[in-house]
Amino acid sequence: MPLLEGRRLRDGAGFSLVRDGEERRFAFEEEFLPGINFNAASHSVTAPLVFVGQAVHAPELEHDDFEGVDVRGKIAVYFSGAPSTFPNTQRAYHASGREKLARLAERGAVGAITIGNPVDEAKYPWARNARNWAMPGMRLVGDDGAPVDAFPQLKATASLGVQAARELFEGAKMDAEEVFARREAGTLEAFDLPGQATLTGATALETVESHNVVGKLPGSDPALSAEHIVYTAHLDHVGHGAEVNGDGIYNGALDNALGTAVMLEAAHELVAGPAPKRSLLFVAVTAEERGLLGAEHFATHPTVPRESLVANINMDMPVFLADVTDVVPIGIEHSSLEDDVKAAAAELGVGLSADPKPEEVVFVRSDQYAFVRQGIPAVYLDAGIKARSPDVDALALYEDFLTGHYHQPSDDLSRPIHYPSAAMLSRLNAAIGRRVGDAAGRPQWKEGDFFGRTFGGQAAP
Repeated sequence: MPLLEGRRLRDGAGFSLVRDGEERRFAFEEEFLPGINFNAASHSVTAPLVFVGQAVHAPELEHDDFEGVDVRGKIAVYFSGAPSTFPNTQRAYHASGREKLARLAERGAVGAITIGNPVDEAKYPWARNARNWAMPGMRLVGDDGAPVDAFPQLKATASLGVQAARELFEGAKMDAEEVFARREAGTLEAFDLPGQATLTGATALETVESHNVVGKLPGSDPALSAEHIVYTAHLDHVGHGAEVNGDGIYNGALDNALGTAVMLEAAHELVAGPAPKRSLLFVAVTAEERGLLGAEHFATHPTVPRESLVANINMDMPVFLADVTDVVPIGIEHSSLEDDVKAAAAELGVGLSADPKPEEVVFVRSDQYAFVRQGIPAVYLDAGIKARSPDVDALALYEDFLTGHYHQPSDDLSRPIHYPSAAMLSRLNAAIGRRVGDAAGRPQWKEGDFFGRTFGGQAAP
């Protein structure tokens, strides 16, 4: 698939704020990072600032972060995520960075600045993420030759850490501490910020190619074999980055070599038995870490007729660091796949636990979401959190991985991966695919489901 790769350049990058005739220049990497501009090799924009909460417009929940302000011709400042008061489904959808940029572009903003907050920065420190500023970003190249979701209306984007963000609110309607508190309470409101900002940047752009790898197990039924269930796991990680203790190779053992192995083991399980009635596709997708790009390309340009895709079963970063008795199904509540997951888990004696971190909105952050956006029901089964031993806290091990090893060189084979638990997930994913493959009808979105309404597809009668 064709991709446009963009790399930030330090030379030419700048962010400054002018108030009352005084200019404050922010430091590259230490305080801010320019976004990657996929539309131009260099950019510069000067405009007033406006704070727009989390840049969420959710009329179905009577929520509008743009109420009372006009963003036209301005640089919008906002937090990532979506209000904690939202139901998990809508929170996941409205937390999407793509949706935020689309709303801003529609409203005429000329720039966008994402700001940090103390809660998230405690888990994911600015300095740790910013040191990898040289890592490239990517966009799919559309059939028209233009980058997809590049939003040319937005002339510049950037991100700021918490300390730099505090300065934007000096002399404003609310100070930073009140804004941070309102973010946690879900009571943000929009207002103009004092001063004018200038964002500049430069990007090295290059067209590259990458590949999805697809395997197929043909179905056994003369008619239903024309329909396809798609298993996915991303084959990429983040590559080379800033060195940590002399190591700059970001291995991705759990994210997502283990997920890919889980998919392949499920394939082995299914190939060893009688073929389901429907055909099965096993797709190792590329460029997940660059924005679910491989999955999006396959979901929109599949190797089989698009209308034949009936379900997606995704595997991503199964953090099995202990002997567990359960898995965490993400997204089963949206479609009839819930029945298949529960039946298969009961048959195999695998427990199902609720998502322990719904605020992470992982349903929109992995490859299954590319299929959901095409109206295809999907599910993603994450590693379990209930250890077999009462002396082991599997959830604490997972949280330790997120804070210390996620997207770090230390996500390598020195992690104490519990392979029998990973094999349990493989068997469960295989059993789910077999049930869906042999069912009389396709999976359906549940009646009135948010994703089913938003993206279409086959809804329950």
